[in-house]
Amino acid sequence: MEWFGRANVDFHASATPIKISEKDGSPRTLLDICQETVPPCQLNPLLFNGHLQTCWTAANKEAPPVHYKRQIFEAEHSGYSGSFTVDFFTPEEAKEVDETLPERTTYFSDEELASGIGSDDTRPMLVVLHGLSGGSHEVYLRHGISPLLESGAWEACVVNSRGCAMSKITTGILYNARATWDTRQLVRYLRKTFPNRPLFGLGFSLGACILTNYLGEEGANCPLKAAIACANPWNLELSSKALKRTFIGHNLYSRVLGTAMKKLAETHRTEIEKFTDLNMEELTKLTYLYEFDRVVQCAAWGYPTEDAYYRDASSVDSVLAIRIPYLAINCTDDPPSHGQSAKSKRIPMRFFVVPRLADTWDGLRSAVGGGTANLFVNTLASPRFYGSLTNCCIQITNFFNYMAFKADLTKIETDKKDNTRMYHAGAEFDPMRRKMAVPLA
Repeated sequence: MEWFGRANVDFHASATPIKISEKDGSPRTLLDICQETVPPCQLNPLLFNGHLQTCWTAANKEAPPVHYKRQIFEAEHSGYSGSFTVDFFTPEEAKEVDETLPERTTYFSDEELASGIGSDDTRPMLVVLHGLSGGSHEVYLRHGISPLLESGAWEACVVNSRGCAMSKITTGILYNARATWDTRQLVRYLRKTFPNRPLFGLGFSLGACILTNYLGEEGANCPLKAAIACANPWNLELSSKALKRTFIGHNLYSRVLGTAMKKLAETHRTEIEKFTDLNMEELTKLTYLYEFDRVVQCAAWGYPTEDAYYRDASSVDSVLAIRIPYLAINCTDDPPSHGQSAKSKRIPMRFFVVPRLADTWDGLRSAVGGGTANLFVNTLASPRFYGSLTNCCIQITNFFNYMAFKADLTKIETDKKDNTRMYHAGAEFDPMRRKMAVPLA
C-alpha cells in the first residue's frame, strides 16, 4: 500500500489509442474513457499484506445474491463433444431449491425452453467466465456483476467450465486454459437468440485467460463489443514457477489449489473413469496444482510436460490479436500476472489498469486461477471498512456502462488489417500460432 490504504494506479495504453465517438458526437479515446471510469484505489489499511488479505477473503463469504436459471448445451463441435452449462441471470428468486445445483440456481423448465427464451430487446448482455474450478456462484463473480444487474439495465450469463458449478461431465473432453470452444458456441447462440443485444465479455483469472484467447482467435470478426479481463495470469508458466519459488507459495497456496482440483476430479470420479484413461488412484495422491496439470492436462491434450501446456495456453501473445476495446485490470504486487509482460504500445485496442498495491508476494495470487484472489483479495476489503462498492466492481461497472450507453458502438471501427504480424528477412510472427492445433469450427 502506498499510504493508509490508498494505492497508486498506473495506466498503460497505446501511443495512438483507439478513437471512440460518444452518441452526441464527442470524440474520445480508449485512454480518456479508462482514466475517467477508473476510480481511485482505496483499500483496507488493516489488511496490510497479501496473506491477511487472502485470509480475510477466504473467511468472508458475503456477496450480493444473484439468481440464475441453467441451460444445458450439447457441444456442436465434433472434435470437442460433450455438454456444458450456462447460467442465465434471472431477477426472480426460485420458489423451490434444487439440491443438485449451486445456491440460487435452478434449471429452465421444459416449458420455458420449448417456448423459447429469446428476445428482441436491446439490453446489453454480459458473457462471464469464472476462475479456476469456480462457477457462477463464486463470491468474486457476484460482486463483479451485481452492480450492473441491480441497475435493471443489464442481462448476464455465466459459462461454467465443464464439470464446474455442479455440472456433469458427459465425455472425455474436459477444459483447460485454451478451452474457448464452449464460449464460442454460446456467443453464436446468443447472437441468434438475442439478435439486438450488444454482447460484452468479462473474465476472471483463468476465465480471463480463456476470454483473452477467445478474443485473439476471433480477431477482427469478434462478435463482442468490448471486454474486461480481471487478474489474467498472462504467462501460466511463470505463474507456476512463482508458486514453486517460495515456501508459502509452494506448500500452502499451490497445495490449496491442487486440493481443489483433486476434489473436483473426485466429484466426477465415475465419469472420469468411464470416459477417460486417467488414473484416479494416481489423481488421489496428487498434492500440488502443477502435479494435477502434469497428470491431467498432459494426458488429456497430449502435452509432453505441464510447462509445455502452460506456454501453449498462455494469453500473453493472444492479446496482440484483439481487435475490440479491451480493458485489463491487474495488480503490481502479483509479479507473474500483473500485466507487465503483456503491456505494449503497438495495439490501440488494448488498455491496462495496474494498481500498485501491497507488499510483493508470490502466493495464491500468482497461480493459475489465483489472479482473481489477487484482485479481489485487495478490493473486497473495502465494503465493510468503507461501506462502499469495491474498487474493481466500480471499474467494471463504469467501463461497461460507458461502452453500452455513452459510446456509439456503430462508430467503433475494428481494424481489419492484421498489423500484429511482424516481418523480417522473410520471417513472420503470428501471435495466434499455437503448438497444439485447435480447429475453430
